[in-house]
Amino acid sequence: MTTVSRETKARLECFAEVLAQWNAKINLVSPRDMRFIWPRHIDDSLQLVPMIPEGATITDLGSGGGFPGLILAIATSNPVTLIESDQRKCAFLREAARLCEANVTVIPKRIEAATPEPADIITARALAPLEKLLGWARPLLKEDGFCLFLKGIKAQSELTDASRDWHMTHSIIPSRTDPGGAIIKVSDFKRVV
Repeated sequence: MTTVSRETKARLECFAEVLAQWNAKINLVSPRDMRFIWPRHIDDSLQLVPMIPEGATITDLGSGGGFPGLILAIATSNPVTLIESDQRKCAFLREAARLCEANVTVIPKRIEAATPEPADIITARALAPLEKLLGWARPLLKEDGFCLFLKGIKAQSELTDASRDWHMTHSIIPSRTDPGGAIIKVSDFKRVV
């Protein structure tokens, strides 16, 4: 597990409790995943923290149960915008952010319809193939910004597919929490003309 301060750990424990309460009413994570909430979801999200500069603005796409966006807001205190189209999940995100004292703004819209200020960093986890993520991220990202996408075993094939339509600078960072997973960091990307 990523080392965090006592205060941050307490806020993450608060988040885990709120998630468990809400998960009984709305499907935020698979019920069988609840007993693995720390390694499978919280610590998976926390592995992005060392890659995030202090004060950088973050926009998280398809925030769902708060992974990784809300976890990053709790762990870094950076301002995070959470984009989620499901109104019930938005209600959960707002309540969890309030109780965990996280600096977040929740945008209850589809990603394509959201128009937040461009961010320094775009994140997403278990949302869509890389090619689609890049299309959503481009208008929401500052020119000198970058994306951090948590991916599973298909990370390399998604990069290969995306490179047909996108020029990009990228790196693959092995996941600390999923032996087959990876973090894809992408910057300087534009569509192939």
